[in-house]
Amino acid sequence: MAWFKKERKPRTSVRERREVPPDAWEKCDGCGHMDIRDKFERALNVCPECGKHRRMSAEEYIELLTDEGSWRELWDNLRSQDPLQFEQYPDRLSKALAKAGNADAIYTGLGRLDGLAFHLGVMNFAFMGGSMGSVVGEKIARLARRSLEKKLPLVLVCASGGARMQEGVYSLMQMAKTSAALAQLGLHGIPFVTILTDPTTGGVSASYAMQGDVILAEPGALIGFAGQRVIKQTIGQDLPEGFQTAEFLLDHGQVDDVVPRGSLRDTTARLLRHMQGARPRYEATDAS
Repeated sequence: MAWFKKERKPRTSVRERREVPPDAWEKCDGCGHMDIRDKFERALNVCPECGKHRRMSAEEYIELLTDEGSWRELWDNLRSQDPLQFEQYPDRLSKALAKAGNADAIYTGLGRLDGLAFHLGVMNFAFMGGSMGSVVGEKIARLARRSLEKKLPLVLVCASGGARMQEGVYSLMQMAKTSAALAQLGLHGIPFVTILTDPTTGGVSASYAMQGDVILAEPGALIGFAGQRVIKQTIGQDLPEGFQTAEFLLDHGQVDDVVPRGSLRDTTARLLRHMQGARPRYEATDAS
């Protein structure tokens, strides 16, 4: 019975333990769900557990809303200046350019969506919080004029903290400048759609963000002019719960629809085709 007493040698695993780097994980701000970053990215930065729409970069919105290889940027050489000689503004601009690229606070260009040519402007929140300075206003005004000239629809994806204080009244003037240029599209029947993402506030929400023929918003997006504390102090009243969310604004008629990011591309494409009287790209066939 000696074999009952046979010593068993521990087995050594042939598999190598793979360490996952800490920066490979992401945490949802809404429900605390932890997951691999790549999984969040493949889900368009929408939490698979609670559906919270996390912020997405301007470059990712361009990729989402244009056909592959169709995007052509316009006026990428425009640069913000320092007309008021605001303290440390040139340094902040240099840091923003190094961090967020040369597009300033908005990308503008030409692309195709399901084969349909259109103009697209996407605000770049990574550049000084998407603040609206002279370059933003000039790019949008040029894009509106080009849309009118070429008879092409215009889509603006908004994400901004408001006016750029370092440019003072020059920044505030962009509200009137862009509004006047975009009004010409309505007069000539050129479709104009705005998509409000988190956050859309300040002078942007008080001008072109709310002037679209159709105004779409992403779920849970913060949309408003001033902050909740400032409004409460101004009017001296308690404010409704979630009064600056996309869903609240939809219920009160300020936006036309709240569209999940996964449906944003198809919804925008259908809108542009419908507004131009074009036939759907994919028509239902009679199964019989």
